[in-house]
Amino acid sequence: MELAVRYFRKEGYKVNQESTVLEGFTGISRRFDLIVQKGRLEQGVWVRDWNRTIGVNVIISLDTASDDVGLSSPIMIGEKFSDHAKSYSNRRKITLLTKQKIIASLR
Repeated sequence: MELAVRYFRKEGYKVNQESTVLEGFTGISRRFDLIVQKGRLEQGVWVRDWNRTIGVNVIISLDTASDDVGLSSPIMIGEKFSDHAKSYSNRRKITLLTKQKIIASLR
């Protein structure tokens, strides 16, 4: 989580909240690891520190949660992503970041 916060600050984002719960339009509480802002765009971030590939179902859950609370272009941070997750993310404008990419950009 600390790496993610450092990465976003370095990239010019303002980190608004960590570990926040927002109520969606559907009345369901949605949890985000970070809420970041760049300009007028606010984005929800999920960090999944798993040692396995993140599948499309997790990406769809993030997309649904972001839509429900009115945040656009969500960001997912994880170890690696399945091909289906990557193609869904491309279609829906979801940013996928790997831990390796974050570490490399902080050097």
